[in-house]
Amino acid sequence: MPNSPEFPVIRPRRLRRTAALRRLTAETRVHPSDLVLPVFVKEGLTEPVEIATMPGVYQHSVDSVRKLAVDAARAGLGGIMPFAVPLVRDAIGSAATDPNGILNVTTRAIKEEIGDDLVVIPDLCLDELTDHGHCGVLRPDGSVDNDATLVRYGEMGLALAESGADLLGASGMMDGQIGYVRAALDAAGHTDTGLLAYAVKYASAFYGPFREAVESQLQGDRRTYQQDPANAAEAIHELELDLEQGADIVMVKPALPYLDILRTVADRSPVPVAAYHISGEYAQIVAAAERGWINREAAIMESLTSIKRAGAGIIATYAAMEAAALLR
Repeated sequence: MPNSPEFPVIRPRRLRRTAALRRLTAETRVHPSDLVLPVFVKEGLTEPVEIATMPGVYQHSVDSVRKLAVDAARAGLGGIMPFAVPLVRDAIGSAATDPNGILNVTTRAIKEEIGDDLVVIPDLCLDELTDHGHCGVLRPDGSVDNDATLVRYGEMGLALAESGADLLGASGMMDGQIGYVRAALDAAGHTDTGLLAYAVKYASAFYGPFREAVESQLQGDRRTYQQDPANAAEAIHELELDLEQGADIVMVKPALPYLDILRTVADRSPVPVAAYHISGEYAQIVAAAERGWINREAAIMESLTSIKRAGAGIIATYAAMEAAALLR
């Protein structure tokens, strides 16, 4: 009998019965405007070149990234995050501060094309631009010189601000980088240029495809400045320092292996929180889907929903355009 104690009275499945009911009662929603599209622009290219370890992702020319930026704006994305691949690298990443360097040229080109229709967030770091692949200036013994690197970040930040960047993606994990760049920007009158701090960036095994995308020259690793995956309290210390120094947005990178950290950061941060669904996370989905092991579209949306549910209001992902189309 329906009222018998043998049968449940409370039935949560009632609200899962139809797609319409599930939509109505969904607690977490991803919107295209939450998404930021990372893009790679290689100096000297005349047409896009697909990246072998990231099928569906390309190294772009300046002209093709202009078109991509227009498409991203039309898709309703929130932002675009350019990374540069220069033809010539050197020990200090001279292309970073050259007005005609590929990242500055790209930033200007995107802003000229789409204006304020997207938030433009170029990468403020030296790793793509140096001949040693590290995120900073090296000492004679090969270690990264934190404070000499800050000077370069300040100079690079000014060049990108003058090129029209809305936010600077401060990803280098040098101590004091947010405070130093903020002071340099303000002293030069760029008080409206914001800082997206990679406040919590782990020394992850999932960066491999990205390093192919930027043709990284790195030998060794970045464990002396990126965070140890074993540590959680350290992440909160880094968060607090970046907030004290003036970060406008804080980011956790990678995303899925660190959802616990993301949740803690979101609970503590008074500024917007971002997460980066990185190259290895994307590549895993694509590779498994190509083999028929998982459903690509479902896995992308589940991943992005998980990141949003854990507390990220902004998600950088190589699947941004695909996700936007699915969300429509």
